Amino acid sequence: MTASETLAEARPETGYSRAEIANLPGGAFFEGQWQTADMILEIRDPEDGILLGRVCSSSPQDVRRAVAHIHRHLQGAEWPLRSRRQTLETAGQLLADQSDRFARIIAAESSKTITEAEREVGRCIETLRLSAAASGELTGETLGFEDSVSGAGKIGWYSRKPVGIIAAITPFNDPLNLVAHKLGPALIGGNGVVLKPSGRTPLTGLAFVQLLLEAGVPSGRIAVIVSGPGVSEALVGDEQVDLISFTGGPRTADRIAATAGAKKILSELGGNNPTIVCADADAVQASDAIVAGAFGVAGQNCLSVQRVYVHISLFEEVLERVTRGAAALKTGPKLDRSTDVGPLISEAEATRVEEWVEEAKAAGARVQAGGKRRGAYYEPTVLTDVPPECRVIRDEVFGPVVSLMPFIGIADAVQAANSSDYGLQAGVFTRSIDRALAIAERLHVGAVVINETSDVRIDSMPFGGFKKSGVGREGVRYAVHEMTEPKSTIVNLGGPGARWQQLPGGLPERKMP
Repeated sequence: MTASETLAEARPETGYSRAEIANLPGGAFFEGQWQTADMILEIRDPEDGILLGRVCSSSPQDVRRAVAHIHRHLQGAEWPLRSRRQTLETAGQLLADQSDRFARIIAAESSKTITEAEREVGRCIETLRLSAAASGELTGETLGFEDSVSGAGKIGWYSRKPVGIIAAITPFNDPLNLVAHKLGPALIGGNGVVLKPSGRTPLTGLAFVQLLLEAGVPSGRIAVIVSGPGVSEALVGDEQVDLISFTGGPRTADRIAATAGAKKILSELGGNNPTIVCADADAVQASDAIVAGAFGVAGQNCLSVQRVYVHISLFEEVLERVTRGAAALKTGPKLDRSTDVGPLISEAEATRVEEWVEEAKAAGARVQAGGKRRGAYYEPTVLTDVPPECRVIRDEVFGPVVSLMPFIGIADAVQAANSSDYGLQAGVFTRSIDRALAIAERLHVGAVVINETSDVRIDSMPFGGFKKSGVGREGVRYAVHEMTEPKSTIVNLGGPGARWQQLPGGLPERKMP
């Protein structure tokens, strides 16, 4: 049975077909081959539980084989930079040609509506273009030795070299573009990479690897292993893995660091993102942006708007507009183009969000909109009067819940925004550029978006945060720098015993014109 085979024929009402969901020759890829043994891990649509396919349950031995094969390939096979660039350009073209198929795979196995899935495919095409263009980042510069006593008589330069083998561990919420944000920079940098996609949404990652192989990525440069007992520990702990690029949560990141030991780790660990609406803000603009930023992808977005601090003079108007906007959103089937909010990734996650909201209500919070669960669906929810110790304020909800709070002084809003253990991104609404820049300077986050919410990522920007939000930065050209290292070459021209000093008469005297 291939990864795309299902227990039942495609049902017309779903809009899915086997060919549209996936057409994969195996449920893992390593040692240059698609693997078809132990395909027992079921992948189901979170909306209705339809079985979409099965992928491999792998073992630590499979991981060791995958890593060892890539290591051997890196030692003996050249893949010139021009070929790497051309391959990623071809991959972008192939993805554009297969955009409908990939959008349907994403919508089938994840929480995204078909419209959201199509947007993700478009972003991934851009990420591949940026990755190919990042070939221009793989340059060095001459080293300034002349201003150093020890540098006398020497010249030198550095160039950028691949770190080696990269473990890429990705989450379920952006199963294509977040994979591309790791594989694209890794491959253009000349590395080998082992992908471990989320076990909830692996079909997209497998299909993407298939596309990369078709585009020309050497089979010895790439592997994908989904899941299995001990697989994660084996991957991050393998001594031949040189760098780990992980997107997920802080607790998992702690376990990875403890297992990995002394190796380079890049991590993006989520956010608890604030937006500040000042007294002079455009209330309509701010309210519309808050609704879009809080409830897209059912709130399962590391940049999702979670905490909103509104000046007391605008609080009632913004609350009314956000509440009305949340109530107007349609929660329903992912393939219905009129749907605004699809299901969460599982009923268990929807139940967790429900528990967090009920906890806040018990502590005195008021539900202004939503607050109800139906299976894996949770209605877009607006809360007020939430005590700061509640998890919907303190932690990352990762669900369609936003809390609005009034403030009087800007300093109080900034202090509240900074009170989180996370520091990924923030939004500020104001008509005053001076005020905007003053607030931005004081917010301890990786990016401040002015006259927008935190829910903005441009794929070429440095992406990451402070505090528990992660270590290092993604964004294609920044990831390329993280995934390569400078290597210096130093030439001794005129030190004691230099060859020219031993020649008869030395070097001819240089005459000025």
